Amino acid sequence: MCHQASVDEALRLAPDLVAEAFPGQLRCLFSPQHGFFAEKQDNMVPSADGFYEPLKIPLFSLYGRRLAPEGDMLDLFDILLVDLQDVGCRVYTFASTMFLAMEACARAGKTVVILDRPNPIGGLKTEGPILEESWRSFVGMVRVPLRHGLTLAELALVYQQQQALDLDLRIIPMIGWRRDLFFDQTGLPWVMPSPNMPTLETALVYPGQVLLEGTNLSEGRGTTRPFELFGAPYIRPREVRDWLSQRGYEIPGAIFREVAFEPTFHKWQGKTCRGFQIHVQDRTLFNPLWTTAVLLQAISQLYPQDFSLKPPPYEYDYRRLPLDLIIGHSGLREAILSGAPLVPLWEELAREWRGFLEESEGLLLYRR
Repeated sequence: MCHQASVDEALRLAPDLVAEAFPGQLRCLFSPQHGFFAEKQDNMVPSADGFYEPLKIPLFSLYGRRLAPEGDMLDLFDILLVDLQDVGCRVYTFASTMFLAMEACARAGKTVVILDRPNPIGGLKTEGPILEESWRSFVGMVRVPLRHGLTLAELALVYQQQQALDLDLRIIPMIGWRRDLFFDQTGLPWVMPSPNMPTLETALVYPGQVLLEGTNLSEGRGTTRPFELFGAPYIRPREVRDWLSQRGYEIPGAIFREVAFEPTFHKWQGKTCRGFQIHVQDRTLFNPLWTTAVLLQAISQLYPQDFSLKPPPYEYDYRRLPLDLIIGHSGLREAILSGAPLVPLWEELAREWRGFLEESEGLLLYRR
């Protein structure tokens, strides 16, 4: 299970390396959302099955009509190797694809081996509500904070424990990674794991800015700086700044630069949007979810006639509001949209995610 970001330090693809190390034993490939080469732009755009020509083996899509290995394809292998580059946010669907594959392999008596990779936004900081069971979905399958601070292998261990999954799960840990490291401090090359995750800077803001997918605000898709740029035709940036200032909301670690942009596709295609670009100045101080929460509150209160929530469907859920699925918590959306003070709720959420840190300590592969 891999994608175009599954490379070594010389940018060689993992399937080729595995085939070289174990001649004749690699039987098939599985790709997550966006396709093996991250060629599919948006949510709910399925990838077709294909063929990995260099090795003459089938390539099965796990995003679309199926979300996990099934049927005869499970007979092709004894061991499923998982080598995916995650971005440190519960909503990012690669982890969900891994979880569903773990369940399928548990039922079929297969072994899962995870080749671990760095959390690109570090492993020391967590933020956001822990997923409530009522909001479980393909963008939220494991009860962790929105910014979870875990590696993919650590997420797998948490999921196995939470689901009491009877699975032969094995981990190949990283050597030399520390929880305080951001991706550009590892010496490894960045390959975008999905088409709208082009840089580490994108990943830094994503755990907050992904909330915009559940609104009519442009999250910058259709520009060269997705998730860093955001806005809509109805926004007046100075009004947003004034609203935040009057209520004493501070945004540590980042500067908002007023911008205008025209998305070439997606929301507000061809329309001039006004908004901001988030420039992260201090990664250790910056809190992406807090930043987006106060911005959403300002915009929803200033422009109630224009701002709206995106209706379903979202990531194959046809019933519930996308914003609720993304947040995974019953109280945060109400607090944001009602204009209620966010600090008391944030203090409550912080107690929850600190409790999660204590509970998960024994599953960590790399100590804090």
